[in-house]
Amino acid sequence: MVLIGITDGDTKEDMEYICRKILTTRMWDNVDGSKRWCRSLKEMDYEVLLVSQFTLYSKFKGTKLDFHNAMTPEKAKEFFNNFADYMRSEYKQDKVFLGAFGEYMNVNLTNDGPVTIIADSKLRDL
Repeated sequence: MVLIGITDGDTKEDMEYICRKILTTRMWDNVDGSKRWCRSLKEMDYEVLLVSQFTLYSKFKGTKLDFHNAMTPEKAKEFFNNFADYMRSEYKQDKVFLGAFGEYMNVNLTNDGPVTIIADSKLRDL
């Protein structure tokens, strides 16, 4: 599962960068488990669920959350759909699934390891 946060400044280049990272970063062990961090999502032929998550761009404002850093829902929906289309064009259409944009969803995630990776196109050099 990939939680996608979209902010106002995101561009096609950001989308392409993040898509490449999702598909090619070596995050899984090889098949027999003898070597760690050596296989990518593409190499493992895994499915991927993309879930738009505007709360990733929240910030604290006193005791409330502020979501002004997130892209507006109308623009974000178009950006998210373009992201999904690009991911499908770079991988396999039948392996890329989408959460319902802008809907309340009950999604279960098993964090194996636990490992959580943050990829931010604005922080490429870190």
